Amino acid sequence: MTALKNAVKGQGKIYNEPRPLYMDFQATTPMDPRVLDAMLPYQVNYYGNPHSRTHAYGWESESAMETARKQQVADLIGADPREIIFTSGATESNNMAIKGVARFYQAKKRHVITTQTEHKCVLDSCRVLESEGFSITYLPVQTNGLLDLELLEASIRPDTSLLSVMTINNEIGVRQPIEEIGQICRSKGVFFHTDAAQAVGKIPLNVTDCKIDLMSISGHKIYGPKGVGALYVRRRPRVRMEPIQNGGGQERGLRSGTVPTPLAVGLGAACSIAQHEMEYDHNRVSMLANRLVQKIMAGLPDVIMNGDPVRRYPGCVNLSFAYVEGESLLMALKDVALSSGSACTSASLEPSYVLRAIGADEDLAHSSIRFGIGRFTTEEEVDYTAEKCIHQVSRLREMSPLWEMVQEGIDLKSIKWTQH
Repeated sequence: MTALKNAVKGQGKIYNEPRPLYMDFQATTPMDPRVLDAMLPYQVNYYGNPHSRTHAYGWESESAMETARKQQVADLIGADPREIIFTSGATESNNMAIKGVARFYQAKKRHVITTQTEHKCVLDSCRVLESEGFSITYLPVQTNGLLDLELLEASIRPDTSLLSVMTINNEIGVRQPIEEIGQICRSKGVFFHTDAAQAVGKIPLNVTDCKIDLMSISGHKIYGPKGVGALYVRRRPRVRMEPIQNGGGQERGLRSGTVPTPLAVGLGAACSIAQHEMEYDHNRVSMLANRLVQKIMAGLPDVIMNGDPVRRYPGCVNLSFAYVEGESLLMALKDVALSSGSACTSASLEPSYVLRAIGADEDLAHSSIRFGIGRFTTEEEVDYTAEKCIHQVSRLREMSPLWEMVQEGIDLKSIKWTQH
């Protein structure tokens, strides 16, 4: 591995340490240089407000914005360009979709359905609606992370206005059966929203075929700029929403505020590149993911892959290493940028709510690591990460009394632990 020396200024000190390998593509992706090339003219030369209708500066920016909307974002998901609303990212899109639809139809329908493994912004939006008197159903998922469609159908009530289910889970990579979910929702007269931040540009998606009514998109998850995203809102059959942000009435009155032309152009360029290179990227990411998992599984016993092994996006690999604390392993792997399945809270280290929802034992939930593989990941990086992981897990297990007891044939679940 060639490490780049990187001087990082912070808290009055300069840290001159090697830059770690990047293996966290679910958190964010590096911007594709081709996206930056498309954006730069609109940062410097074509700086007009796209909503200025009286001069060439505005017309130039508006043309670029509409090209991004139509030929790039809309085309990627099979939508009409008038159905694409530019936002600041998937969090805003999710808030707009869930709160906006629920509030618009609240006179007749006050029930919303989602799952226990959604992104935090979806769950928190639903909690806000609960505080406003809405009834929310948080559906459990099966041990493979997938939704039980019979349970979903049974949960729909006459007053259900919306179902929100993410396409690909950001922690364990499972891909929900959105085609079947869309069919159920359409047959029951329920609007279907999907958080597709981890899916758009990575797998083929068509909003008409999947009967999706609202879809959230994020720029920085598909090698585009941060601070921009989109919300797809179906026109026929029409989905009505109450806007969260009020002002000049831009974006069909659903999202007031000046659209940042360079960011919209960047999102469009990222979508265009993803559409042309999706098959190549997917095949390459699948190859690298298989290489990583096979090397780790061959070098270590007691490694569990979380989530369905088949219905998944290959670039998101969540592994639990039994008898090893996830945070300890992350610190040991400090020259690889990874994330843990455990989320730190101020009082204690709580295991990931996604892993708890799929029924993972608490000790395994604490020992999980998410490996993110993307467009710019190399075979050398995958091999280095696997070898480093095998070495550090073996070292940490040698220091673990639990590992020693297991090697001696003791069943840990049969032990009654006492506190002193």
